[in-house]
Amino acid sequence: QVQLVESGGGLVQPGGSLRLSCAASGIIFSTYIMGWYRQAPGKQRDLVARIRNSGSTTYADSVKGRFTISRDNAKNMVYLQMNNLKPEETAVYYCNAQKFPSESFWGQGIQVTVSS
Repeated sequence: QVQLVESGGGLVQPGGSLRLSCAASGIIFSTYIMGWYRQAPGKQRDLVARIRNSGSTTYADSVKGRFTISRDNAKNMVYLQMNNLKPEETAVYYCNAQKFPSESFWGQGIQVTVSS
């Protein structure tokens, strides 16, 4: 049974930082592309950042220079360090594990609220 469990969300002031963590089980973690997505109310779920098993990364333009995705294959963990957060980044953040062509697993999501 595949499980992705996010942690580290919460309320932060604009300009603040949060570090999200995702613990994966039930998969051969090192063989999956790991990603973070977010979904604000009434909007679609969008990619925030992705890290391949090679360690190469992809970021949404809006977060480049502020967010950093990383993975620890020994611990089956993926992280998202978020700095200089903005109110418009308030959303539910989801962890994703993907392997082409058709495997994709999601965590339950975790709320991040950026507000003063």
